[in-house]
Amino acid sequence: MKNKSPILIVLGEPYSVFSELIFKIYKSNFIFTFRRPIILIGSEKLLKSQMIKLGFKFNINKLNKNNFLKVATSNKSINLIDVNFDHHKPFTMISEKSNTYIESCFNLALNLIKKNKKISLINGPISKKHFLKSKFHGITEYLVKKTKIKKKDVVMLIYNKKLSVSPLTTHLPLKLVHKNLTRLKIINHIKLINEFYKENFKKIPKIAVTGLNPHCESNYKSSEEDKIITPSIKYLINKKFKVSGPFPADTIFMKNNIKNYDVVLGMYHDQVLTPAKTLFEFDAINITLGLPFKRVSPDHGPNETMIGKNISNPLSLVRALEFLSN
Repeated sequence: MKNKSPILIVLGEPYSVFSELIFKIYKSNFIFTFRRPIILIGSEKLLKSQMIKLGFKFNINKLNKNNFLKVATSNKSINLIDVNFDHHKPFTMISEKSNTYIESCFNLALNLIKKNKKISLINGPISKKHFLKSKFHGITEYLVKKTKIKKKDVVMLIYNKKLSVSPLTTHLPLKLVHKNLTRLKIINHIKLINEFYKENFKKIPKIAVTGLNPHCESNYKSSEEDKIITPSIKYLINKKFKVSGPFPADTIFMKNNIKNYDVVLGMYHDQVLTPAKTLFEFDAINITLGLPFKRVSPDHGPNETMIGKNISNPLSLVRALEFLSN
């Protein structure tokens, strides 16, 4: 394991089920067969208090941010780079009080990755309402800003080995979606997905593209399908991409349809994430394509209604680690 670059895990929102999922990973045999050092970034004080509350017991190997690469050579203990959590009272709800702490965790992780691009990042769930507020639509956009990457060069992919989905627009209100569809956006989006599958799985993916309107039809003289989506697909087919569509979103996810594709590209967030989560539940991960490092997160939120119950499912975190295992 000495030659393996580490995976940094930003613990994210303090008032969430993520610490429970972390503890379940360390309790399982999975962690002992994992081939890369795992290093948490977060509060030692908070982690210990959550460990006691949930009834787990692990040794914590506290690391220095300046020499952690030399020290973190195994996962027998929880490797942790401590970030100060300056609150005396325990949280009883998600709020903006943790924003400075979360920002500090991300800044530390990204600064360490700047020095070593082989390091990968997993982040725990974040409250979009409180941490991101109105500045960013989601963590994807937040990381785009932090890494100074052009927004057009980044893609959200919800990955499952049977079928992945990707929204062309991410966390936009529906009334803004049609204003953010362009041919160039579709073309760039599919190119990034194509590169990802070629690099990671040595294959050219078969991609189905949905329409925007119900049944890919509109009562207006011209539709987004006619003006934007269909011309983009024709262009990509001529460039030898394995792209088909546009398909009505209400039928593309039927079993006989999706078996023919690796990815479904939708025009907006819930158009593809709702059916994907219905099909796979926690068996999926959120991957950001186009960043200068590998970033993955479990495909779920803080889930504050489940906090302290010790019944949350760690499968999505397992899948995130499996994806980064090599």
